[in-house]
Amino acid sequence: MKHTIEVDVNKCIGCGACKRDCPTANIKVEDNKAKVITMECLYCGHCEAICPKKAISLTDFDEETKEYDEAGRLDPKELMRAIKTRRSIRSFKNKEIAKEVIEDIIEAGRFAPTGKNAQNVSFIVIEKDKKKIEKIAVTLFRRLAKFIKPFSKEVSRVEINEDFFFKKAPTVIVIVSEDKVNGSLAAENMAFMAEAYGLGVLFSGFFASAVNHSRKLKKELGLKRKDKAVTALVIGYPNVKYFRTTNKEPAKVTKL
Repeated sequence: MKHTIEVDVNKCIGCGACKRDCPTANIKVEDNKAKVITMECLYCGHCEAICPKKAISLTDFDEETKEYDEAGRLDPKELMRAIKTRRSIRSFKNKEIAKEVIEDIIEAGRFAPTGKNAQNVSFIVIEKDKKKIEKIAVTLFRRLAKFIKPFSKEVSRVEINEDFFFKKAPTVIVIVSEDKVNGSLAAENMAFMAEAYGLGVLFSGFFASAVNHSRKLKKELGLKRKDKAVTALVIGYPNVKYFRTTNKEPAKVTKL
């Protein structure tokens, strides 16, 4: 859909906040009024968000912007605690996830930042056809494992059973993007939202790799040949409890 940027000159006070904040220098102030230079811009919405008089609007979006006095802030100590106690979950309860929760998880991914505001991330929710899709992936990975096992002790010890990828979790969300960074940022947002709802998450790079190497899987997921799965979030209520954090190597920091 083609968007445009509109300036209501009756509301504009010429403060220049939009001009100063525009990342592409696409706004100027003439005769004490903001003026958009070209409609070929990022449509990041900074100008609309920063205008104190709501004089600037981006058209043809499906939703209205929301007013707020202060941006939401997380408690630093609680956030650090959440980060340090996160674990990859591989054992899930037999409990479905509410539709509204899945929608919030995807919404968290939708609002993740993307380079040049590309918004080139999409999501595939796998629930109903989960066993069928997992079976295809398992068959493929078993064939690949025959060649990998002689060179990898880890792979040789792991049983590639029918639940190898999804671990009996109720929901899997595949993050698709031509840009790995954009897809990864969305996935991280989504994982935090899932965990805020008390869910456990497993980032399945194995399944994403299987998708990217299998025409059959791409067809099942409705993906085009050039589409790339960045990762898959295996999501469900944890059937395991951890009691302490784990150790990590010291951060490698260079100060200049």
